[in-house]
Amino acid sequence: MNETEQTYHIPVLLEESIDGMNIQPGGIYVDMTFGGGGHSKEILRRMDKDSRLFSFDQDEDAERNIVNDERFTFVRSNFRYLHNFLRYYGVEKVDAILADLGVSSHHFDDSERGFSFRFDGNLDMRMNKRAGITAADIVNTYEEERLADLFYLYGELKNSRKLAATLVKARSSKKIVTIGDFLDIVKPLYGREREKKELAKVFQALRIEVNQEMEALKEMLYAATEALKPGGRLSVITYHSLEDRIVKNVMKTGNAEGKSVQDFYGNVQSPFRLVNNKVIVPTEEEIIRNPRSRSAKLRIAEKK
Repeated sequence: MNETEQTYHIPVLLEESIDGMNIQPGGIYVDMTFGGGGHSKEILRRMDKDSRLFSFDQDEDAERNIVNDERFTFVRSNFRYLHNFLRYYGVEKVDAILADLGVSSHHFDDSERGFSFRFDGNLDMRMNKRAGITAADIVNTYEEERLADLFYLYGELKNSRKLAATLVKARSSKKIVTIGDFLDIVKPLYGREREKKELAKVFQALRIEVNQEMEALKEMLYAATEALKPGGRLSVITYHSLEDRIVKNVMKTGNAEGKSVQDFYGNVQSPFRLVNNKVIVPTEEEIIRNPRSRSAKLRIAEKK
């Protein structure tokens, strides 16, 4: 097994996230982000013969990791369609749901997918290669103000307006097709010492927009809230402040905006009870073993 295959299979916060699911005999479980199958395999290991696991992934590459187990069902779809597929399989309620929102190491290491500025290749970034617009489509067609907004909102880039103006000017003379084309335009905007950190934010912003990640996350969390039985667990691993804020808000208030609805006595009405009031993060040992786990945060909640 080469290094790329190995990194595909390193699941983050494995024990902690699956402990949080509170797996019991005869339960129905969902892994929203199958990827390399690491979390799903551990869930299956802890399940009894009467339990079932449904694992979602919209990426065709994930199908190579499908587990041969009669208790397991792979769903090739975006997790925002959780409700539709549970209904399709005749499932009304589930006992626990896991979502690891990180982009698979496999994607960053595959030059053809366009997720990383370490390689040249097409500026693509689609999780689902069968559908949707590419990152190249966005940088070539979005109006300047829309580009500036997405870089500011999803990348938290202070120079978002300058970045957008530079891209619009460059594309007027030559279409931006590859990662190399893109880097030639944006690299001069950043000093050598901060270049990697700033480029990571630029690529994150484009990836989020390409895959409609924030919208999909909200839809999935609302569907998960509906699908869980009373006492059912939601275990979610996030990697940046935008998605972590949405997860925290849904768990605390039941909505992505974090708007508190109070009862007559002034108590906040939420469909969840927090299992861990303090966010769970990787140990030093895990970070050394898998540096990409560094920014991971785990939140666990129980349906009331």
